Amino acid sequence: MFAAELHASTPLRPGATAPLAVAQPVMQFSEGKSLYEEGDDAACFYRLVSGVVRTCRFSQDGRRHIDAFYMPGDVFGFELTREHGFTAEAVTDCVVIPCRRRGAEELAAQNGTAQDGAAARQLYGYAMQQLARAQAHAQLLGRYGAAQRLAGFLLELSAGKNPPIVELPMSRQDIADYLGLTIETVSRALAQLQKDGVIKLLAARLVEVKNRAALAEICG
Repeated sequence: MFAAELHASTPLRPGATAPLAVAQPVMQFSEGKSLYEEGDDAACFYRLVSGVVRTCRFSQDGRRHIDAFYMPGDVFGFELTREHGFTAEAVTDCVVIPCRRRGAEELAAQNGTAQDGAAARQLYGYAMQQLARAQAHAQLLGRYGAAQRLAGFLLELSAGKNPPIVELPMSRQDIADYLGLTIETVSRALAQLQKDGVIKLLAARLVEVKNRAALAEICG
């Protein structure tokens, strides 16, 4: 069962995410809505068309731990078990394409057509992407200082951007929960990076990377 209200659905353009998502409905979620909850049946995984999604888990003492942020084009909710291991929430208004897990697995298990092989490769690619994300996040959290974690986060977000201006769709509390820090520590680290001339805070959620080499050096 989905924890969020489905606001609208329209047929997916045939072949838009071939070969796995054929004639699936497009789903829209408002900012703050849950796409699914931890422990829900993982009957589908999702391709993000627009907006930003976070996956998170809550500890017994109520603290939130953000596992990942997903941007347009990313696939999320692809689980090794039959249940979702994290809750997925819309950071902004978002549009997603659900892919039926059972149909995808059955297609990938078939043998004999080019489409079957493409489906198997696509599923394998999704699994590898999930593994790479988990490893990168573990490495980020393994850095000792707040400045190092924040530098690594900004390096990732600014990669390939010219000019290197990062628009942060997530709140500072989101960033803190992703980096395993407090919101006060994130704010102090941002202020120090700006004081050192490494970044410039153009607005509350707009950051210009002034010295990418210095940011990489801090990151280690």
